Amino acid sequence: MKSLIRWSTTISLVGATLIGSVLAGSLEVLALTQDQILQKLRPIPVFTIANSEGAPLVASPQKGQQGNPVAGVFINQKDAQAFLDNLKTRNPDLAKNVRVVPVSMAEVYQLNLANKDKKDKLDFAFVPSQQQVTTAQGLIKQTGQKEQFSGTPLFVARGGPDKGYLTIQQGEKAVIPMFFKKEELQALMDRFKQQDPKLGSSLEVQVLNLEGVIEVMRTKNDPQLDQIMLIPPRESLEFVRSMSGNKQPQAKPQVAPAKPAPAPKK
Repeated sequence: MKSLIRWSTTISLVGATLIGSVLAGSLEVLALTQDQILQKLRPIPVFTIANSEGAPLVASPQKGQQGNPVAGVFINQKDAQAFLDNLKTRNPDLAKNVRVVPVSMAEVYQLNLANKDKKDKLDFAFVPSQQQVTTAQGLIKQTGQKEQFSGTPLFVARGGPDKGYLTIQQGEKAVIPMFFKKEELQALMDRFKQQDPKLGSSLEVQVLNLEGVIEVMRTKNDPQLDQIMLIPPRESLEFVRSMSGNKQPQAKPQVAPAKPAPAPKK
């Protein structure tokens, strides 16, 4: 469980009072390397429903339908637990053999890449918080756009005359925090407004797509890619931190897709 401990370090960063300025730009860099992407994703805990061996619960295509089996990866631990609680009612025999298991987003990313070209691959799909999806849709509607938001929402603040990104200080480096919860970004924005009311009044929330951000980091050349920092929900970090201090045996924090647990019967 040592790998779980590093996930809790983000709490101190978000709780710090070192808020940067609105970033106008920086020197151009190349698309991030795989190691750089993994470094950004590794501190993000996500949650699967898996058995004691780490094999995830999967949903398989119905007979006659095309597609690969899919394992859900929950952004929010409470959503994963709610799914498991529902499964206990619908299929108690299956539910007693699985539990909510935290894994690193970096591991999910690596598995998706490793399975990309396999014929009978197992796909991993992020399951965002419905509340945050609804919030994202509302923000997009406010801008006059008619299309529906899809994917996993990320929230980032922009402002100033050039609509630059709001940054926070991490050591000697200014990073652009992208939050999975709009409320946690709002708290940061409120603190910035207290520090700089004039500039703070220009701040706006922009909604991005996690899947798209990861793809941009992997393929595009952009001056601010290296400054992106994903901020997971505080409760997810606190849940993982509580597990790291729990002396009871825990499931290994990994996903073993070779032998997926069966899907719940409908």
